[in-house]
Amino acid sequence: MERAVGSLATASMARMDETLPWFRDMPAEQRSWVMLIAQAGARSLVQWIRDNGERGNDALDGAQLSDDVFATAPTALMRAISLPQTVALIKVTVDVVEEHVPLLAAEGQEQVLREQVLRFSREIAFAAARTYARAAESRGSWDVRLQALLVDALLRGDSPDVLASRGAALGWTDATPVAVLVGRSPGGEVAAVLRGIHRLGRRIDVETIGGVHGDRLVVVVGGAADPVEVTTALLEAFGAGPVVVGPAVPSLDEATDSARAALAGFRAAPAWPAAPRPVAADDLLPERALAGDAQARRRLRQDVYATLIRAGGELLGTLDEFLSGGGVLENAARVLFVHPNTVRYRLRRVADLTGFSPLAPRDAFTLRVALAVGRLDPAAPLAPNPAFGSKAH
Repeated sequence: MERAVGSLATASMARMDETLPWFRDMPAEQRSWVMLIAQAGARSLVQWIRDNGERGNDALDGAQLSDDVFATAPTALMRAISLPQTVALIKVTVDVVEEHVPLLAAEGQEQVLREQVLRFSREIAFAAARTYARAAESRGSWDVRLQALLVDALLRGDSPDVLASRGAALGWTDATPVAVLVGRSPGGEVAAVLRGIHRLGRRIDVETIGGVHGDRLVVVVGGAADPVEVTTALLEAFGAGPVVVGPAVPSLDEATDSARAALAGFRAAPAWPAAPRPVAADDLLPERALAGDAQARRRLRQDVYATLIRAGGELLGTLDEFLSGGGVLENAARVLFVHPNTVRYRLRRVADLTGFSPLAPRDAFTLRVALAVGRLDPAAPLAPNPAFGSKAH
């Protein structure tokens, strides 16, 4: 058997080439690695049979066998050949060895040798599984670290180049649009938390990258046309409490803005106990402004207060009187000496211009905070809006 090691490996390679189409297409370097493994496996079989004869039992150390056989080839081979393909290679090799049993065994020992080959092949299969499992565990740990680095870069506001390079290292496919979600971590091992996120993401066909920062779980989602709707399908991966969805952005390079909004919303969410779960960061603008978020204050000042200023007319005054009068049309109409229908028309114009209806309690609260923010910072420049010409208050 020792003399036959080389010929067995050569015959196995020839059979692989004949029966496995994907093996024929492999580069020469990778085929040479498989040859090394086949030779190492044949040598290990000879050593195992010798040890069995000397010790009288199946003396086989699975960990040592794994090292002896699969350490002969670079770890890059495991990235080029999947576990099912490795099992197919083992099966071909075992079939070849079994066919040569009549030539290798002493007279009358053919059945004994065949049984030893079968037991050895079982241990080789387990050794291959252990090798791939170790590699997968190592890759999993590395992926967790890479994801943590990417999420940390998002939270720090690193440059688009840094985000793009770290996303590429994780195999990010540039799925668009991109949004960042923030909620509580469910606790437990970080790798298990991220596996749960990835499993749910694959189920709904979206890209996900996640990281646990303290008690927060931060998830980047790509390829979701409606990030809030998609987040509903990911809720079970989060712990209890609010889950805030940052605004959608065109690419991972620009996801810093979404991350900032989501984080600010998560900090401010306790101020709105009745908030839906998940909730969009833009729906938390008044709470974010009260919590000191400069971006939310700027949005309210520019998109609401400045818009009403540029619109001119009586919109701002009507809105003031309506909010001050407890949201009652008739009260505002009496103070303004106009018909209630006029107040109703002006409030409808406010809703058309700002996107917030004074007649809806939640929107009325947002408008009230926007007016306060705008008046607290009157010196802030009001960006021109072409839709309203150059009117000033």
